[in-house]
Amino acid sequence: MADESFFRTLPKVTLHDHLDGGLRPATMVEIADEVGHRLPTTDPDELGRWFHQTASSGSLREYLTTFDHTVACLQRADDLRRVAREWVADQVADGVIAGEARWAPEQHLQRGLTLDETVEAVAEGLRQGMADAEIAGTPFVARQLITALRHADRSLEIAELAIRHRDSDLVAGFDIAGGEAGNPPGRHLPAFQRLREANFFYTIHAGEEGELASIHDAVQVCGALRLGHGVNIVNDITRRADGSHELGRLARFVRDQRIPLEVCPSSNLQTGVAATIGEHPVGTLLWLDFNVTLNCDNRLLGATTLSREYALVSKGFGLSTMQLAQVALAGASALFLDHAERTRLVEQIAQAWFRVSVNERGAGVQPPLWER
Repeated sequence: MADESFFRTLPKVTLHDHLDGGLRPATMVEIADEVGHRLPTTDPDELGRWFHQTASSGSLREYLTTFDHTVACLQRADDLRRVAREWVADQVADGVIAGEARWAPEQHLQRGLTLDETVEAVAEGLRQGMADAEIAGTPFVARQLITALRHADRSLEIAELAIRHRDSDLVAGFDIAGGEAGNPPGRHLPAFQRLREANFFYTIHAGEEGELASIHDAVQVCGALRLGHGVNIVNDITRRADGSHELGRLARFVRDQRIPLEVCPSSNLQTGVAATIGEHPVGTLLWLDFNVTLNCDNRLLGATTLSREYALVSKGFGLSTMQLAQVALAGASALFLDHAERTRLVEQIAQAWFRVSVNERGAGVQPPLWER
């Protein structure tokens, strides 16, 4: 199966990549020294290892505690601009051609910034990153997803913030994030109703932990256009003795409505969704033709890249490039972008992956799932 370096040569998009979960360790060390925040270590390599090890506890609650450090380093406008610019550069280096950086403005007010100032700072950093990429001959389309915290009570305010900046500051949509247990999406229904009234896009973290009710709430009560993670939908799928699968009504609805699942394999392994990549629900979801996309979630915590996520799934389930091309195209098709711009990216990805896949087919590699 192809490795990370191979997938780095192919164009991809990222839908689920937290800005505050992908900081460069060296950048964190510099910022922490300036603002007086104490990190677990000031050695960048050791710091990267600390984040990965701490996040690999098997618990989402423990995983989320690592953000105490990254968020502490993102309380000034200059730091938000810098990290957003580096976010673009790191995506470009991995062969990513478009992406949505998601983050929660309400976490970045400790040093006097307003909500609007934080959004404007990130937008400026993303613009700088895109300009750098354009000069280098590797154009990149960057957008931000404004996220509310599901355990807080500011979701309607944050939804209004996102709507206010939709045209001026690269805000493509809205999200809620944080621990699912005890915090159902329906608790934030007024925010989602406001977004729908404004004809604005949103995704919802659901199906990363907890019961199926969280996914049902996100889809049927709140009208999620995409599901952040969504992998626990597999709990509504039964495998019969003959090896076939029976889908429950919720699973069938999610599949048949082609609701994109923002699957983050490495992150899910860290938080206990599965013990190994071969046991991860993504294999079943791909086999049953769910609308699966691949993402990193938090590159720092996962010590990962999007190319690595593709390589893990490729190796874990014996998938060919042509099979993974379907996943890459699903991601591009689900971007919260203008239709014409999204279509251009889909065509760019299709052409590149098709060229490589033709060579594989000529070498006798098995055809993709949908052609068997």
